[in-house]
Amino acid sequence: MHIGLLRFITAGSVDDGKSTLIGRLLFDTKAILTDQLAALGRTKYARVTSSDAAIDLALLTDGLEAEREQGITIDVAYRYFTTAQRKFIVADAPGHEQYTRNLVTGASQADAAVILIDISRLDLNSAKIQLLPQTIRHSAILQLLGIKHLVFAINKMDICNFEQTHYQKVCKAIQELEQVLKLPPVTMIPMAALLGDNVVEPSSRTPWYKGPTLLAYLEQIELDAQLSDQTSDLRFPVQLVARQDGCSSEDYRGYLGRVEAGVLKVGQEVRIEPAGYEAVIKHIHTAHHPLNPSHDNSVMQAHAGQVVAVELDRDLDISRGDMLLDRKESKSLITKQVLADICWLNRDPLSMQRKYILRQTTNQVFAKIKSIDHVFDVSTVTNKQHQENIHMNDIGRVQIHLQKNIVADAFDTSVSTGAFILIDEVSNHTVAAGMIRQSSQTS
Repeated sequence: MHIGLLRFITAGSVDDGKSTLIGRLLFDTKAILTDQLAALGRTKYARVTSSDAAIDLALLTDGLEAEREQGITIDVAYRYFTTAQRKFIVADAPGHEQYTRNLVTGASQADAAVILIDISRLDLNSAKIQLLPQTIRHSAILQLLGIKHLVFAINKMDICNFEQTHYQKVCKAIQELEQVLKLPPVTMIPMAALLGDNVVEPSSRTPWYKGPTLLAYLEQIELDAQLSDQTSDLRFPVQLVARQDGCSSEDYRGYLGRVEAGVLKVGQEVRIEPAGYEAVIKHIHTAHHPLNPSHDNSVMQAHAGQVVAVELDRDLDISRGDMLLDRKESKSLITKQVLADICWLNRDPLSMQRKYILRQTTNQVFAKIKSIDHVFDVSTVTNKQHQENIHMNDIGRVQIHLQKNIVADAFDTSVSTGAFILIDEVSNHTVAAGMIRQSSQTS
């Protein structure tokens, strides 16, 4: 485990205060320039109504003109800031249901997520608090995407006078959602993002809360050291085939790409799928210099995350989309049929009569949806069986049949090779983001 750069995303429903929270983080960590603050003070789009807040911090992330005019977040905004403990990249995702696909885009690269809940929009007088539908949907998507570090920021506590009993009632609703969605262990923090309570500094108005501030929580998250993991099985998708005639006594043929998992070593016996060819790694070249005999850019091994060019001991019919695996690894991952969870992103619903393009790493293959196992119902937080369609922003589990074999890793095992997108072959629009859950051997 190690402490390094942390990528996190804010999620939740509309007007929960996601942009304001990021603005507060930037402001209190002194990541805003003086001229930026002056510009915010003069803007005609300021929406601040509290006498305790001098500027509208949400405008630090709402960069589009339409966002500032409407007071909403439309596109994912990325911001960078640094503390003495670590560096951060934060993505501010829209809360509106129509922009759910933007959340999927931002969360796909995140290590952690902050899910905001506007306590003022909940019925605190009811015996059982019902969370907002978009909060539930975002939580479900983050669980599907395998985000391991989740914190629920119960925001706008100032509106209910920082009452501990109200906070506890919301915590109970979150804990029930945690059990239903099988979320990883969550952290819950009471805060008022606009005023800065429990964001960077502990709040004197919540003496009953003994947990960390949001920044303290984010600073102490430990990430899996994926790039130095030498125990994972090799995954090397070929991105480009490079040829250079006459560069030495022999013609050069190299296969360029990024090591997605495991370790690539000179002398290693590999299998190239889906064709099933076998070969031995002859040379590995780093991408720091052009492939030129005057530069000694050869290495004995390459780890996950490195971009390299590979030479094999024989000429084979290998092209973009093929994948190098260790020869000894089981062939059970090679399949034409997968069970997957998908988030539908397109206005037109899924059609089991249409053919889509499944793109996984550098590979793409024609695909058809054979069946829909279930669709997640946000209103009841249950899976609806025997559904005939999946509509925009729906989350469903489907059986997919492919035109040719792929290396089908489960998403829980390998994020890079277990994730895919579906593309409409006619419009070329991305219609779904998916996570492989299980593969099936086909003849």
